Amino acid sequence: MALNILKLCVGCDSVEDLEEWIAFKLDERRRAGEPVEHFHTTRMVPSRTNEVTSGGSLYWVIKGNVQCRQLITEIRPFVDGEGIGRCKLMLDENVVRTDWQPRRAFQGWRYLKAEDAPADLGKGHAGLVAMPADLRQELASLGLL
Repeated sequence: MALNILKLCVGCDSVEDLEEWIAFKLDERRRAGEPVEHFHTTRMVPSRTNEVTSGGSLYWVIKGNVQCRQLITEIRPFVDGEGIGRCKLMLDENVVRTDWQPRRAFQGWRYLKAEDAPADLGKGHAGLVAMPADLRQELASLGLL
């Protein structure tokens, strides 16, 4: 069974912000002549790599709620210029919106078992996806999402 990773999405106020940032970074890499691939760099390398890369996703916590996920396609450990071990979580550039799930702030990342992960928003939730981010946040703070 696939194992997921849970991470705070620092600097983004909404899923739309995350999508814009991904598009910007991919365009930057394209213009620089670098491989057009999307990744998130982290210090700790997951020890359960095979489980994570067997269909696991990176679930993003935005403004106190898990709101979306990206498929993890590969984990690439490396040593940075300062000699510190890190890894790149290679991600599918498509962002999949999920049911909102409240989460407290934490440092780093956490494993997230498949049975504890929020469900993807289905096609029947088009109105929720189209709703402005600030309205979704307000409804979530009231416990209505």
